[in-house]
Amino acid sequence: KKGLNCKVTNHNDNFMETLGAIDFTVIAAYFLLIFGIAWYVTKKEKAGADASSYFLGGRDLGWFAIGASLFASNIGSEHLIGLSGSGARGAFPEAQFEILASLILLLLGWVFVPFYIKSGVFTMPEFLERRYNKGARTYLSVVSIISYVLTKISFTIFAGALVFEVLLGIPFWTGALITVVATGLYTVFGGLKAVIYTDMAQAIIFILGGLAATYFGLEAIGGWSEVTAAIQANSPDADTFMSLWRNKEYPWTGVLLGAPILGIWYWCTDQFIVQRVLSAKDISTARKGTIFGSFLKLLPLFIFIFPGIIAYALSVTSYPDLFTVTNPITGEVRTTTDAALPALILRVLPVGFRGLVVAGFLAALMSSLSSVFNSTSTLFTFDFYKQWKPEASEKQLVMVGRIATVILVIVGLAWIPFMKKLTEGGGIYRYLQSVQAYVSPPIAAAFLLGIFYKKINAKGAVAALWTGFFLGMARLVLEYMTQEGGLQLAEGGMIDTLVTMNFLHYAIFLFVVSIAVMVLVSLANTSTAKEVEAGLVYERGAVASVEQKSQPIERYLTIAIILVVLFLWYYFR
Repeated sequence: KKGLNCKVTNHNDNFMETLGAIDFTVIAAYFLLIFGIAWYVTKKEKAGADASSYFLGGRDLGWFAIGASLFASNIGSEHLIGLSGSGARGAFPEAQFEILASLILLLLGWVFVPFYIKSGVFTMPEFLERRYNKGARTYLSVVSIISYVLTKISFTIFAGALVFEVLLGIPFWTGALITVVATGLYTVFGGLKAVIYTDMAQAIIFILGGLAATYFGLEAIGGWSEVTAAIQANSPDADTFMSLWRNKEYPWTGVLLGAPILGIWYWCTDQFIVQRVLSAKDISTARKGTIFGSFLKLLPLFIFIFPGIIAYALSVTSYPDLFTVTNPITGEVRTTTDAALPALILRVLPVGFRGLVVAGFLAALMSSLSSVFNSTSTLFTFDFYKQWKPEASEKQLVMVGRIATVILVIVGLAWIPFMKKLTEGGGIYRYLQSVQAYVSPPIAAAFLLGIFYKKINAKGAVAALWTGFFLGMARLVLEYMTQEGGLQLAEGGMIDTLVTMNFLHYAIFLFVVSIAVMVLVSLANTSTAKEVEAGLVYERGAVASVEQKSQPIERYLTIAIILVVLFLWYYFR
């Protein structure tokens, strides 16, 4: 193929044999850099001196650090493996979740941040208690911690172990331990500030790694025109391969109405993300951080989706076995598009850049893992331990947070064997998004209506949260039973329709039901509802109490992001 200048290698070659001294030097330099930053921040800031310093970085962080951490914390194995796999198999609309995230981050900065910063809360469940009651707080705490342990922590450790095993030839469990110990050390001792500043460096590393994979992939095949030609000549879905809108799995109604519901839950109400803006020194700084993070969230299209598309083009022109992966430890052979990005690393990157991209892999995984460790320990410490021991000292809270992190490490490792099925076949990114669609709607509704509608009360919120949870879990269980357990549902019936409808449409259904339950139960119990605290809900004439005057640059950059999103929607229509 024109421009193909890389050496063809056998897919059974051990990647470790193709790494040069420069690659290992780059990887070693990465670890030294991260531990150096963590050590410096921990020593300089005396992390752990008090709860605010350990869990929220002293609430004095700047916009650049916050924006970079928002981005780095979000990028995990579902992006490195799942999102690049989406590009390789023509599931281009999955990029919509990344593009929409840019808009939802603006919503976080302009709508939610003033309330969160002004309230002075440590956790999102704590905010729900202030707005509703303890029952709402407990619900969100339990659901968040369980979901973090069963998905984010264990899956990220698992993906990190695979990087060591498949790319570096290090045994799986050794790789898992290296990932956990390396990340856990600076998370336990450094707290949020160490996490955020290492996130900042890690974001730069994996952006460079992703750009390197894209650049050398294009060099290998001969340019973007060769990629599009390969798609047109070989894909049965050539006309929709790179369309954001024309895909049956992702109908436009689900993308425009359903996906934002998932986005509001994740970007605006999830402790894992919002803890970064809670660390800002003021509302304006937090808003600038979300705007910077919004710009960065446009990058995954170019550093993850595009490499996957390039990998597909290479697989049909030059490397027919590109997606055939041989585990160098077990000898297991399987084919999956989720190997797209590792395949590019193996086949087309020169010495030195391979080490950079492997370091980028580890950077993304470790930043995501450190963030979830810190966020989960914060939830446990403030939503459970401090409720049980309200007289606990600052030092005790920090110690409990550290112990909770160690326990999370152990539980995450124990859960890994159950996560291996997630890597079978492909579609990891879609799987994770669909599961989130069954959890997020009632939580998003509770926050949105809680801020914008004063008449919503605790009974309505709790009733909606549990109704939504039951309906979401029912869909998840029935979906599994019909696909794996042989359960037959009456075709065309109401249950069959709810189980088989697109997961984004089901998110819309859950959201509407949750709002209806919330409003009806709240209006039926107005006489027993508690008075809402000032500053926790929008009121005419009281907006200024939680707002901070925005600067022109914030408004201009916000408009710029919206225009870029509209352009991408039009160009990839």
